[in-house]
Amino acid sequence: QVQLVESGGGLVQPGGSLRLSCAASGFTFSTFVMSWYRQAPGKERGLVATISATGGSTNYVDSVKGRFTISRDNAKNTVDLQLNSLKPEDTAVYYCKARGRFGDLVYWGQGTQVTVSS
Repeated sequence: QVQLVESGGGLVQPGGSLRLSCAASGFTFSTFVMSWYRQAPGKERGLVATISATGGSTNYVDSVKGRFTISRDNAKNTVDLQLNSLKPEDTAVYYCKARGRFGDLVYWGQGTQVTVSS
């Protein structure tokens, strides 16, 4: 069955770094656009970053540009999100999302908590 399993979350001080990873199985990973979303308490889930199926194109929400980097390894069926220069406002549950090229197939992971606090 389809699985997206996130890992790498945790508690980090402001200015610190974390690397999130999402391991995919049960579908043809290399044909799916992959994204990271986040949801803070009391807020809606929002897009953080997206990477194309080949990895040749990436996009970021303005608030994380220059601090976060999305990457993927189609041989290992993983997509990572490197989080640098973390701020308290980055605190959220981070979710991995897979979307088929025609948008008809969408899969979500269970999320991993990132807490930025001193």
